[in-house]
Amino acid sequence: MDWQLYVYSFLAGVIGANGLPNFIKGVLGKKHQTPFGRPSSAIVNVIWGWLNFVVAIILLYYGHVHQHLLRSFALVAIGALLMSMLLAYVSSKHPEHNQDSKNS
Repeated sequence: MDWQLYVYSFLAGVIGANGLPNFIKGVLGKKHQTPFGRPSSAIVNVIWGWLNFVVAIILLYYGHVHQHLLRSFALVAIGALLMSMLLAYVSSKHPEHNQDSKNS
């Protein structure tokens, strides 16, 4: 079914991109916002990012992307780009993330 390829590939890109900031901040030992409320510990962020990656891989598996690799890659890339732009916008508006630029 083609709709699964499109929807699952796009969502895999969105969810995979959403996991990156949490995973990276966690690996660096820093707190970062998760869906669990206020900024979470580094361990929680690593686990949350990793779970996002696992869900993205499961979506790609059930989307049967091996049948249409180019279309799937394009949709994953579009989903990841859109989510990355949203995360950049939201992070740039957060006062905690702008402390460095105010002190310079």
